[in-house]
Amino acid sequence: MRGAVGAKPLIGMGCLGLVAIAALGFFLLKGGSDEEAPVVQATPSATVAPTPPPAVERLGESYRMIIDKIGVDAPVVRYGLDENRIPIVPTGPDAAQIVAWYDFSQKPGSGGNAVFAGHVTWNGHAVFYNLTSVQAGDIIKFRDNDGREVAYRVTSNALMDPNDPTALQMMYPTSNDVVTIITCGGSFYRTGDPVFGGDYTNRIVLRGELVS
Repeated sequence: MRGAVGAKPLIGMGCLGLVAIAALGFFLLKGGSDEEAPVVQATPSATVAPTPPPAVERLGESYRMIIDKIGVDAPVVRYGLDENRIPIVPTGPDAAQIVAWYDFSQKPGSGGNAVFAGHVTWNGHAVFYNLTSVQAGDIIKFRDNDGREVAYRVTSNALMDPNDPTALQMMYPTSNDVVTIITCGGSFYRTGDPVFGGDYTNRIVLRGELVS
């Protein structure tokens, strides 16, 4: 089995750039959204109490991502940005088996957009190798060591151009509780990068919404 050099990566430099811009958007927006809020005019009608959001158990610090549809049961590891504001990604012998959660996003069940990434190939098949098989209606769960669980229902799974502004917006903060998973897709091509070996032509971007 080959080492990291020459391996087909989840996140080649293109994927890194995609998440990096999303992180920049997070800091610029400071929890807001790039979409304009709808204009609502006051009326003399009676006030109606808003529907409360579903109750969500708080996950502990150590938790796993579970996608039964494709046999994923993987530890989630916290990742951030390096000194150049580039997201740090999994490398090393266990990189294929872990899921990265980016700490510029929300934790699952916290009311916003929780952004995750993982390899599609890394010295062979990796955690998100079959992510394209996950479809709308499938369930993604997060479970901590004490059995607390947060579940999301998949609403979309799309192959996107890494330069498509819509792909970037999928990782911006949201006002509702969602999960976003990104990995590489399309065709692999070699770039000579000493760590990742190359890049992929597209990105797979999955979105799910919290279920009660």
